[in-house]
Amino acid sequence: MKIAIINGPNLNLLGKREPGIYGNESFEDYFQQLQKAFPAVEFSYFQHNVEGEIINYLHQTGFSHDGILLNAGGYTHTSVAIRDAIAAIKTPVIEIHISNVYAREEFRHTSLIAPKCVGSICGLGMKGYRLGVEYFVSQG
Repeated sequence: MKIAIINGPNLNLLGKREPGIYGNESFEDYFQQLQKAFPAVEFSYFQHNVEGEIINYLHQTGFSHDGILLNAGGYTHTSVAIRDAIAAIKTPVIEIHISNVYAREEFRHTSLIAPKCVGSICGLGMKGYRLGVEYFVSQG
């Protein structure tokens, strides 16, 4: 099984950025834990702050992977282009958010990408990624 994890803007600062919202752990450290927890899964990880690069990676993995976990960060609420990229690929995508976006500013309550994803996980911290992996593994 091949699962891609794609993180969008500012998520390269996890562990440093607003620890009251996002925690103290870097994604790289968490990613190592995921790899150990799911040794049968071949993971790829990509983080970029530029919308077009996220779209390119969706295109690159969207026909060769069994699942994609996408935390599009702020682009969740603004990017029709990422929404269209999700709609254009074959691989199912789960939308991930570390914080509970519905308990934050109102502009975060609208996701442009959710209607093109198989599901959304938010507010469970980094554990949301693990839940997404467990879903894809259960789908076999």
